This record gives sequence, structure tokens and C-alpha cells, in this order.
Amino acid sequence: MKLITFDVFRTLGIPGVRYIKPERMYDHLEEIRQADWLLFPEYWQVNALAYGLGARIFPSLASYHLGHDKVQQTRAFLALCPEHVPPTEIRGTSRAALDHIEARFGYPFIAKRIKSAMGEGVRLIASRQDLDDHVAEEPVLYAQARLPIDRDLRIVLVVGEVIAAYWRITPLEGYRANVSQGGRIDHAAIPEAAIGLARRLARELDIDHAGFDIAMVDGHPYVFEFNRLFGNQGIANSSRRIGDAIRRVIGLDDDDRDPDGEPPLQLTA
Repeated sequence: MKLITFDVFRTLGIPGVRYIKPERMYDHLEEIRQADWLLFPEYWQVNALAYGLGARIFPSLASYHLGHDKVQQTRAFLALCPEHVPPTEIRGTSRAALDHIEARFGYPFIAKRIKSAMGEGVRLIASRQDLDDHVAEEPVLYAQARLPIDRDLRIVLVVGEVIAAYWRITPLEGYRANVSQGGRIDHAAIPEAAIGLARRLARELDIDHAGFDIAMVDGHPYVFEFNRLFGNQGIANSSRRIGDAIRRVIGLDDDDRDPDGEPPLQLTA
């Protein structure tokens, strides 16, 4: 089987992969055409590879397109399971829009940059001045009610398999549970309802490589977002476990493993 990866670090657990730098894609078109699978292209490559060349890519197209920003995935969540989405408004930044948000949520509420990760671009809006400051920097107002929680869950699914599930506990006086923002990991008592919601979203939206962020309020799960490229904190033996799951979807047999257990990687300049 011919495999090409555009992200060397996310395919360490997969044997026999040829690495091509994304920016060198057009220098290797014939080789790319002959590949059985293309793994982890960058977002800007996806349409050219999938539609221009008709290639099979991993993660799925839905993982890329819905995962591109919070607006796209939130709208999909609202269509599929609105009861599991926190009260959310996606608006422009006109005065009328700001007045509407203020009237609906009051203060404080959460505002998020639509393209961000690791808790960056998430703000606690405590006043109209905070709101004005936020929209001065953001062309889209993504506002969400602040839920009564001090933690949320990160649930990592790869090809339908739960690779990891853990709480991210918010630092004292904080409002972001992300590990990169000081959140503490706890693996105890993971609610089945949260895992069930993550599985449903992955299955019905065809998302095959994602870390879902889910909160629990009175036993009810709410999905915030998913990250197509998630961190490996909290995932034991991540390269091997994720690699095993990916191998299953691309049909790579265990016999293709390197006998010493180290996946050979072919590099190109």
C-alpha cells in the first residue's frame, strides 16, 4: 500500500509512510496520484487533493470542513442535536447585534474567536466595554452563555474508537479549562452520556479524528467544539494507539509493521 503523509509527527505510529512537505505538493503530483491514501494534509491542500485529484484523504473531508472554524461546526451541531449545544449566538458586530446579545445573555458571557485553539481567543465578557473591545478585533461575534461548570471533558475519538477521555479542571478563578491555559487533567468518573454524545457526533457527522470538548450540567452533556488536530496530553502511548486506529481505517495489516516495532518513515526534501 502506498501511503503519503504531509504531517510527519501525526503519523509516527504508521509504518511505511512517505513524507512530503505540504509546500512541495505540486512537485510530486504523479506520486500523489498513485498513492492509496494521503494522510494529514494541511487545510489549504484538501480541495485540490480531494476534488482536483480525486484522492482519498485522512482525516475525512467532514473533519476538515466542519473543523475549520467554530461557526461551521456549531451550525452542524445545531442542526443535528440542538439540545446538546449551549445557548449560542453567531452574529455580526452591528450595534443591533450587540444589543441583542446583551439582552439575551446579560453579563458575564463567553465570546470566542471563530478560529482558535488551546483556549486562545476565548474571553469572559463582563461588561459592554468588554464586548466593544472584543468586536473591535473580531469580525464575527460568537457568543455563548457561561455554563455553571468548573471543568469540561476532552474526549478523543479516532475512527470511532475512544482513544482518551478525561476531565480538564479549570484553574481557580479561571474560565478556561484547556490544559494549555493551566487546566488540570483528571481521568476519574467519565460520564457515559458525554462519551455517547461524542460517539454520535463523530458517527453522524463523519468526523474520524477529533478531540471533542463537552461539558456536563446536571447530568446533561453540552458540546462546545471539536479540534481536528488535538493535543496528546492525557493520552497514554498516543502515537501507537492513534496509529493503530488509523491503520484499521486505511486497511493496513499488522503484517506491514516493522519487525522491530519502529515505523519506517521515508522523507523527501
